[in-house]
Amino acid sequence: MRIGILTLPLHTNYGGILQAYALQTILECIGHEAVVLDKSPYRHLPLWKMPLSYPKRILEKYILGETSVRIFAEQWHNRAYPIISQYTQMFIDTYIHRREVNDLSKLDEKDFEAIVVGSDQIWRVRYYPKIENAFLDFAQRWKQVKRVAYAPSFGTDVWEYSQKQTERCKLLLQKFDAVSVRESSAVELCAKYFECEATHVLDPTLLLNVEDYMWLVARQGVKHNSNMLLQYILDEDETKKELVECIANEKGLNIVRGNSKVEDVTAQLEERIQPAVEQWLCGFQDADFVITDSFHACVFSIIYNKPFIVYGNEKRGYARFLSLLSLFGLEDRLVTNQCEALNIINKSIDWERVNHLRDEMQKYSISFLVSSLDLK
Repeated sequence: MRIGILTLPLHTNYGGILQAYALQTILECIGHEAVVLDKSPYRHLPLWKMPLSYPKRILEKYILGETSVRIFAEQWHNRAYPIISQYTQMFIDTYIHRREVNDLSKLDEKDFEAIVVGSDQIWRVRYYPKIENAFLDFAQRWKQVKRVAYAPSFGTDVWEYSQKQTERCKLLLQKFDAVSVRESSAVELCAKYFECEATHVLDPTLLLNVEDYMWLVARQGVKHNSNMLLQYILDEDETKKELVECIANEKGLNIVRGNSKVEDVTAQLEERIQPAVEQWLCGFQDADFVITDSFHACVFSIIYNKPFIVYGNEKRGYARFLSLLSLFGLEDRLVTNQCEALNIINKSIDWERVNHLRDEMQKYSISFLVSSLDLK
């Protein structure tokens, strides 16, 4: 079966890249052809917006003093992006079958036998503004194509859709052959706002095994580290910095940063270059302890069976952390302050139990995917 995967754009986000890779890999393993429908990372300001955008930026920069504002932001981004993404793009080009589609309405029904929506926060309006696209509005007149939602996430347990978006997406979702979501809270949101019964499944990255990721690292020949604490913090502040240093001292570990300042547009360009995906994976393979505020870093700590704590990140969606950790009885690894963190860092994790639960949920999730695509 020829399948198109609709997910968030594949830019420099490790979790976003790896969940797309994992979903594509699983679909291929069960006998399908899969291509990720991606959008160009390059930005262009439409002509009709220029008379409004440029004066507004000038006002913000020179009158209001917002120094991070760039007048010609699109041109600056388009020059910087190939540099900061040079290593992550290499992984995408090597391992992901990608088709660039900036206007989904231009897709031809004849090219696909199924469209799979997911995973990641593609059902979150703040990350996917044209939210109706994520419910396949462009394919509403297609007759022969299966529609499957595999583990999309709202990112939060608070409803963020407008009434118009809710009504429109509800109608579009009725055309789907099968619907699953990544969080338990999303099952409730689908029932309440879409009157749709959704199945709770694993994030695609959890459908592959640790050996699959170790193979990627070995193939790239990444240099390994020892005696290390892996720090993967997306939203840095002094509190988190102090916590990382405190735990590193407590455990006698060297701090290794797992990401660049890729999202900090005020940083020097060389500081924003994102390390290779394989190097990021190797960080989990080598780590003696992990501290993160990232959902997918939490996932990979579990995959690699590494002791970890995740600092609750309300900005990026708290419910998804709680849902993931609840699956494995690891809710106590989610902390919101230094005191909670220090109380848990020396508590061991029953990895045998965690791995058993993961194996069972993995079988269940793959079974959902197989049966959904086999529906007549």
